[in-house]
Amino acid sequence: MAAPPLPRAPVSSSAAAASPGGRALLLLRVGGGGSGRCAGVAAAAAPGWRRPFPAASVAARSAGTTPGEVAVDPKVEAILDSVKWDSKGLAVAIAQNVDTGAILMQGFANKEALATTISTRKATFYSRSRSSLWTKGETSMNFINVHDIFLDCDRDSIIYLGKPDGPTCHTGAETCYYTSVYDALQGSKPNQDRQVVSTLYSLEDTISRRKEEIVTEGSGKPSWTKKLILDNRLLCSKISEEAGELNQTLLENEDESRTISEMGDLLYHAMVLLRVKGVRMEQVLEVLRKRFSQSGIEEKASRNKS
Repeated sequence: MAAPPLPRAPVSSSAAAASPGGRALLLLRVGGGGSGRCAGVAAAAAPGWRRPFPAASVAARSAGTTPGEVAVDPKVEAILDSVKWDSKGLAVAIAQNVDTGAILMQGFANKEALATTISTRKATFYSRSRSSLWTKGETSMNFINVHDIFLDCDRDSIIYLGKPDGPTCHTGAETCYYTSVYDALQGSKPNQDRQVVSTLYSLEDTISRRKEEIVTEGSGKPSWTKKLILDNRLLCSKISEEAGELNQTLLENEDESRTISEMGDLLYHAMVLLRVKGVRMEQVLEVLRKRFSQSGIEEKASRNKS
């Protein structure tokens, strides 16, 4: 279970000076006898593949601590101090969708923003214009729920890997990155439905556009995808056929290239079926992610109970 958010505690004047806005660092205590790890360091997977970040609590003030100073858990402090903050105490912070891999937005974080994100599991940044922390979604309620945090090899940039509650961009787009430079050079206008996506999601987008063309243009220009969308029996027979051919590559010990080819065919036809059913690949990947911490036998048993 995720730990509740921490109350903010005062920090020494030296710590406040190192952090834009002078806001207090959250105090984090690593639970489990100090065996926990955080901020991009490996940890055992939690249900739904959500990293079990350390339990958060206010550390006890030592007898020698003067008013206005607090103790910070050394392991957490080491993580925060390992980041190569710039001259203003900031580092680039990028939010990425845990299921699609899409880059959602880029901002900046300081020590407190990173500590707050670790504690609350809500992507938190530092606003240079307002000189204060801000949590994505505090106004729109479209929070980015953080599952893990990664630091790059140089320790000068951060990735918040999470699941957004809704559109990330202030324009209402799913991501802030929808303007293609190459499209712009060809005279195309920015398309908010366009995303920086992988091959898998580019395929899904193409299939979706074929379905839309059927609605707006009728059958129109011949297309195998359109034919499959319009004929459920044909689509189902092709999925069965491609699944059988994939199985055959194992049973007949066919070479790797055949397995790759048949898997590509099966995946394509299965994605057409998903589009017909109105299901997004992201939803499928989310289900798989939630099964990471559960054995296949346990997962099947839970289905029978529900």
